[in-house]
Amino acid sequence: MDDYPETHADGDSGADQSTPVFQPPRLRTKDDRAATRLELFFDLAYVLVVHQLAIGLKDDLGWHGVAVFTGLFAVTWWSWVTTTLYANRFDTNDVLYRVLKLAATFAVAVMAASATTAIGGSGTVAFGIGYIATRVLLAGLYFRAWRHIADVRGTIDLYLAATVISIVIWTISLFIPSPLTYVLWAVGIAVEAAAPFAATRWGQNVPLHLDHLPERFGLFVILVLGESVSAVVLGMRDTSWAWSSLSVAALGFTIAAAVWWMYFDIAGAEAKFEIQDDDRAVESGRADGYVYGHLPVALGVALLGVGIQQYVLHPVGELTDAGRWILCGGVVLFVVGICSILGWSSGDWKTVMPWPGLAIPAVLAVGAVDNALPFASAVVLAVGAIIAVVTGIVRRQRSPIETTET
Repeated sequence: MDDYPETHADGDSGADQSTPVFQPPRLRTKDDRAATRLELFFDLAYVLVVHQLAIGLKDDLGWHGVAVFTGLFAVTWWSWVTTTLYANRFDTNDVLYRVLKLAATFAVAVMAASATTAIGGSGTVAFGIGYIATRVLLAGLYFRAWRHIADVRGTIDLYLAATVISIVIWTISLFIPSPLTYVLWAVGIAVEAAAPFAATRWGQNVPLHLDHLPERFGLFVILVLGESVSAVVLGMRDTSWAWSSLSVAALGFTIAAAVWWMYFDIAGAEAKFEIQDDDRAVESGRADGYVYGHLPVALGVALLGVGIQQYVLHPVGELTDAGRWILCGGVVLFVVGICSILGWSSGDWKTVMPWPGLAIPAVLAVGAVDNALPFASAVVLAVGAIIAVVTGIVRRQRSPIETTET
């Protein structure tokens, strides 16, 4: 790892104010760096996509709506991940990089504007064009890195090839009638999703910045978790402060707060320690597991927000079957996700039992009998969330791993 050239300009951190206007990409995996203001601005566009997808799900609160939400969320999340992985290694923060990153931000805004009608509606082409634009810009960044960093071209070749193939597939999809359009979207995402695994297997063991990476994923999770707080606020407002809805709103906020606690102070912090403590985290595939495990984490958190709002709006019934499952399903996906990042990052899947693994069947049981009042289910889930946090705190205190909030 020490043989790769590095640049030590610190970008937005202010540590180096003499950064050139145009600076060739270099590996930055040893720099003392944190998320830049440009990255935070970039993330806001993705939060808008998630917000629009949540609106679409509320308008189509059935299994079809859940499937659409899940598929488009996966596309959106992967678009964010690929750009984040590039920035983790090669972010120069020079003028050209900033212009391309800002252009990608606008492309994501196009995706957000068309998200609610991307499947079976007038927004299909616009959403596809927005996504293709993010791929074209990412390909340009990888080509720039390929030109300037000869030592890692083997790895860059894999990422660049996957991105270009995805661009071709998505472009073809613009001229193909649905539902084949969406099949091609899935194929394009699958090709790109194979790139990190391929790079681990056949690449040059190019390191990741294992301080920057957990920070970026944590920021995305907390921004998506903000949808749950928004759901509580909107639910209370729309029900005119009815006592039953206010009570469920408090329970929903408790669940969201517990999710924050379980991720940031326990599971996420422990997984972060595991990959940072492993000199072979990239080569062994543990870093890949940390990345991919965040898909169910983020998806579960996003569904959690929609589920909380539905429970606040309908505390005494009137929920569809899908509506009843969205909250429980979101919690289950979140727990599956933190089990994934814990088990994969540590290389020992026994670490997820009994905490947090046992929470999965418990929440599924709540969903299975949720034909009673939503209020009752919210009480059970909130109490269970508190128990999970307390159990996690005990686990952390007894663990030899010293963790802090990520």
